[in-house]
Amino acid sequence: MHIVSARQAADLIPDEATLFLGGLAMTSLPEALLKGIESRFLEHGQPRLLSTWACGAIGNSRDGGMVHLAHAGLIRRVVAGHFGQTGAEMMKMVHDGDVEAYNFPQGSLSQLTRHIASRSPGLLTQVGLGTFVDPRLEGGKLNGRSQEDLVRLVDFNGQEWLHYPCPRIDVALIRATLADEDGNLTLDKEGVLLEQLAIAQAARACGGIVIAQVERVVASGSLHPKAVKIPGVVVDYVVVAEPADHMQSIATAFNPALCGDVRVPLHDIPAMPLNERKVIARRAALELRPGAVTNLGIGIPAGVPAVAAEEGVAHLLTLSVESGIHGGVPAQGGDFGLAYNPQAIIEQTSQFDFYDGGGLDASFLGLAQTDAHGNVNVSKFNGRPVGCGGFVNITRATRKLVFCGTFTAGGLKVAVEGGQLQILNEGQVRKFIDQVEQITFNGSDAARREQDVLFVTERAVFRLRADGLELTEVAPGIDIERDILAHMAFRPHMPNVRLMDADIFKPRWGGLAAALHADANPPTATAKATVAASGSPV
Repeated sequence: MHIVSARQAADLIPDEATLFLGGLAMTSLPEALLKGIESRFLEHGQPRLLSTWACGAIGNSRDGGMVHLAHAGLIRRVVAGHFGQTGAEMMKMVHDGDVEAYNFPQGSLSQLTRHIASRSPGLLTQVGLGTFVDPRLEGGKLNGRSQEDLVRLVDFNGQEWLHYPCPRIDVALIRATLADEDGNLTLDKEGVLLEQLAIAQAARACGGIVIAQVERVVASGSLHPKAVKIPGVVVDYVVVAEPADHMQSIATAFNPALCGDVRVPLHDIPAMPLNERKVIARRAALELRPGAVTNLGIGIPAGVPAVAAEEGVAHLLTLSVESGIHGGVPAQGGDFGLAYNPQAIIEQTSQFDFYDGGGLDASFLGLAQTDAHGNVNVSKFNGRPVGCGGFVNITRATRKLVFCGTFTAGGLKVAVEGGQLQILNEGQVRKFIDQVEQITFNGSDAARREQDVLFVTERAVFRLRADGLELTEVAPGIDIERDILAHMAFRPHMPNVRLMDADIFKPRWGGLAAALHADANPPTATAKATVAASGSPV
């Protein structure tokens, strides 16, 4: 193992090399190494025409991560599980077709690292069938420049599967906390383990090199063998980074509570203000069940544990995050992917094995667009590819899915008062449309496999049926024709529309504990919503 500077590490990367990047947004990202590559390219025009692979988004949307590689001639191809944090410069290159770009499920990319490491023929999975990843639709290609088929549809034992051939990895760029003089690495202060080991082993299996960014180097024999997560036999070079390039997350330099070193009182989690997001989180929380293994997505779903904490029932939940977190309360905002008081932190690859194997009882995920068939899009908007992240893996095998989002977007303003909801200003962007721009979740496939699927908004709740969406609940104070049907591109089934529980629209709720202890179905008022003649059941 050799200790080098970030600039010297960049000298080791040849033109046209394929890099696999460890990290998730800025969490566990070797930022100093990316800066070193940028510095060398700007000075000498090398390395050129690199291809990068990453399991999730890489960056902070501003000045970190992929922005350092967003230079004409530096990058040829970008493959990632998500593009939401890659920054405006890289997104422009993708949108304009200046680079080849592919988006595949985060879990599939994570699992692929182990197949590369073991020199297998590639990953075989049914995750992504019927979505934009399917070669019969888009094959994960994000622009016209992306011509090579990196995923294939194959028949195996009479069933359809997606096959990801293993790419050759020339350089692995990973991150750790400590390195000893033999190259053994620990991840003590990292909030997640991700797939750093598998990435390193993948590069080694391909005859490539492994460069690790660390906080410091310690003497040989200083590290407890059980604390070593990446053995020195797969590490070639180590770079000691400055603290500014070794943030624990986008938002946090270091918080011991986010890596399991200390526990914090859950009542310290701030309560959400009473608005449309809290109403959605409260209604969604009624779908929780004590002990059920539950995944939470980013955005409004991340408010569910805050509601549970406020209601004093957080201890009854078993929450999970695809990054490898089990238990505790998932962090929000720039700390997403980490958690307070986790019970276990495992490798992301193993987490997706658990998810794909049906380990999740329920998942609460974002809702951006849906159509009459129950298809959901969270990955592409107005031609701009954002990416799917772990969404495709999670929605494929989870028994119960609860999609959470506002009914419209773009300027929506509501008033939540006296147990009722009032629309003050309607959003300009419809979410319930004729056809989603991209299929991230296939509703017809889910209905055929009998998944339990709900769509929860601030004013209405829908359930997926074999023949489309059914409107099941509306908020008190909402007129179905004026406030719901007038803002949908299709008419849902409406055989029995009920009122949502009025208590979730009040400043103090206090009803979640009783609902969880009773293990009841979501409570609804006995009064039925008034359906105008033009809003009759279909």
